[in-house]
Amino acid sequence: MVTAVRSAWRDVPPYQVRQFAALALDEVPSLAHDILREIRREYPQLPLVPDEFGEPRALVGIRQSLEHFVAHLASGLDRPHVHPRVFQEFGRGEGIQGRSLDVLQAIYRLGVRLAWRRLAEIGQQVAIPAPAMYELAESGFEYLDGLVAESVRGYAEAAARQAGERLRLQRRLMEQLFTVPDRRRRGTGAGPSGPSGASGASGSSRSSGASGPAGALPVLAERAARIGWSLPERVAVAVLLRPAREAVAPAVAPDVLLDMECERPRMVVPEPDAPGRCELLGRAAAGWSGAIGPAVPLLDAAKSLRWAGAAVDLMERGLLPAGELLQCTEHTEALVLLPPEELIDDLTRRRLAPLDSCGPTHGRRLEETLLAWLETRGGAPEIAARLGVHPQTVRYRLRQIRELWGAEMDDPDRRFELELVLRARRLRGELT
Repeated sequence: MVTAVRSAWRDVPPYQVRQFAALALDEVPSLAHDILREIRREYPQLPLVPDEFGEPRALVGIRQSLEHFVAHLASGLDRPHVHPRVFQEFGRGEGIQGRSLDVLQAIYRLGVRLAWRRLAEIGQQVAIPAPAMYELAESGFEYLDGLVAESVRGYAEAAARQAGERLRLQRRLMEQLFTVPDRRRRGTGAGPSGPSGASGASGSSRSSGASGPAGALPVLAERAARIGWSLPERVAVAVLLRPAREAVAPAVAPDVLLDMECERPRMVVPEPDAPGRCELLGRAAAGWSGAIGPAVPLLDAAKSLRWAGAAVDLMERGLLPAGELLQCTEHTEALVLLPPEELIDDLTRRRLAPLDSCGPTHGRRLEETLLAWLETRGGAPEIAARLGVHPQTVRYRLRQIRELWGAEMDDPDRRFELELVLRARRLRGELT
């Protein structure tokens, strides 16, 4: 059987409680001023923000907390649970200013100690028993915990709102960065019909002002300043594939812009060639698949994005390895040869037409031999070692190749095109 803990405060006669509460409420205005004055002496940096009536919010908060505490005691509730909402504002203000709650909590503790001294004096005046006053002190510090909780709630709200606003501004900055006009198209003055005289040229010059890259830079600088991002000289853009819908965002450095709202999250990495940057990015994106485009000047970020997106397209098709953050510059051949499928397919059809009369298996062996010869220009022994066949087999295949393509084998342009299409077929897994 559990025995209920006896409350010393509840044993105090009601008339004494009412007497104590009345005296305490009378003291509240002067006590609040005394507490604020002592706080200001201990923490002179504390800003006094006025409310809509011109009264310091800190003073209002102190007075309301004292009134609420005493009112609860007078009603017989020895564990007050009502806390003035203004303490949420105090926490919110600390969050907005980017400060921690440490100083605010120290100020609260100082205020409670000062209030307890005055309440203890009043308790002696009306002969409140010592055990009841000890219980009152315990209740006061519990009330302090509630005030801190209100401030923490306001602080968290401010932090969440600021984080959301920063992400919104960050996304706007990234979108602006990705829509900077291509510098190669500035002021050409030539449309479909070519140059059309001075008036056409001047019109083109005017149109390439604020909307061109030079005009975009001030807008970028203004948006970057709002989130504390220094405009770098060079950037690289990464495109990611989510491992799962609920996947935790990569833990990137503060200067890396990250947009997780896209179907394919994107990152803008400043100064990507800085020592150790690639390794840090790789660790931050562990568990994610994606690609990071080449390093480019800031205003060419869209180009880096385009290459990163192309690499991720190939990754989704199984043509580039997944499970890591790839560097586009390490997969240049695949990025150049695989995306223009229609062009490569048409060139393949035309350049490999001589193989139409061969069977699939023999035709593939001739392709592999031809590619080995184009890449090495070596003799039969070298090509045979590469292919794992007998040199005599290579000589036989090379004679067939010469018969099938004839004079085209002596044309540098034709040889180049043959190597392109054969390399593309190898990248697709159609040749070994």
